[in-house]
Amino acid sequence: MFEFSQRISQLPPYLFAQIDKKKREKIEQGADVIDLGVGDPDIPTPKPIVEAMKRAVEKPEHHRYPSYEGMLSFRIAVADWYRRRFGVELDPQKEVIALIGSKEGIAHFPLAFVNPGDAVLCPDPAYPVYKIGTLFAGGEPYFLPLKEENNFLPDYKSIPKEVLKRAKIIWVNYPNNPTSAKATKEFYKDLIEWAKENNIIVASDLAYSEIYFGEERPPSILEIEGAKDIAIEFHSLSKTYNMTGWRIGMAVGNERLIAGLGKVKTNVDSGQFQAVQEAAITALNLPEEEVQKLRDIYKERRAVMTEALRKVGLEVYPSDATFYLWVKVPKGYSSAQFVERLLEECAIVCTPGNGFGERGEGYFRISLTVPTQRLLEAADRIRNLKL
Repeated sequence: MFEFSQRISQLPPYLFAQIDKKKREKIEQGADVIDLGVGDPDIPTPKPIVEAMKRAVEKPEHHRYPSYEGMLSFRIAVADWYRRRFGVELDPQKEVIALIGSKEGIAHFPLAFVNPGDAVLCPDPAYPVYKIGTLFAGGEPYFLPLKEENNFLPDYKSIPKEVLKRAKIIWVNYPNNPTSAKATKEFYKDLIEWAKENNIIVASDLAYSEIYFGEERPPSILEIEGAKDIAIEFHSLSKTYNMTGWRIGMAVGNERLIAGLGKVKTNVDSGQFQAVQEAAITALNLPEEEVQKLRDIYKERRAVMTEALRKVGLEVYPSDATFYLWVKVPKGYSSAQFVERLLEECAIVCTPGNGFGERGEGYFRISLTVPTQRLLEAADRIRNLKL
């Protein structure tokens, strides 16, 4: 009998793998399951990106090992996109690196800067990989509660001094998964000042920056003066361009932080297929109207589902970003109990809030990545529940 390593044994089952298993079981029972669990866009990748990929696949130069850092042309396209979108100047040679999806970069980053016993400040609730990457590096996650009364922003100034002394990284993610909350430039400004005072790396996950519906566009932390001294930002084409299966993302920011991540990657992977990078260049140069079409679809879905949930007495956190709804469970239920009831009685897959951390208890997450008609059907099924 082969025993798992300690680092594997201490990991909980990966949340979304568990959800997928339960979904398959329900389908095998013959149920018409509506999957509102995983944030995987249902809308096809825009045609210009697909066509660019078709052309790129045929190029013999892409059939060999890619560069570890990513094609320079891709990194230049990333830098140009950051300049247009955020007004941020990046050196594509030193301050940009290609990722095999942002999840890969987020998981590997702590390996470059965290030693056993170091603390990593992780939001709670949060994307599970912040914690998992910390554990793989031998670090100790210290959880920062995200509370609704604080607009789901972390109170990092309340961290005990003994934890601060050991802290190497603080993770932030806005627009936020799972809560859908946003952060302001003022929040980032204070965070950068505090991080500099305490010599802590700020790692920002900006995967949902382009999924917003109000007039105010979500900022990048790198827009803040001095951020590049201490911050790295992870981004992905998955949500913006419906490219989750393509596995292409990027990290940008402080030169030494990028170099550290690059050193890890040179030892564990051989870079992303260059044809995918070439298609990603096309994506990053698409007209803004293409992304706006996507936003319009999610805006409609958000309005439809929010209204339906409120009609049955469920409380939705008000937000105008991401394609998630963060919803309070009815009184008398835990997160897991209510989500289980939705699956068993309504054949609807949702994500329990406590799957994102202890502070997610009392909520569940709905992903708006199914057609509007299916959302309406899900709303009808929920309406028939006796809450």
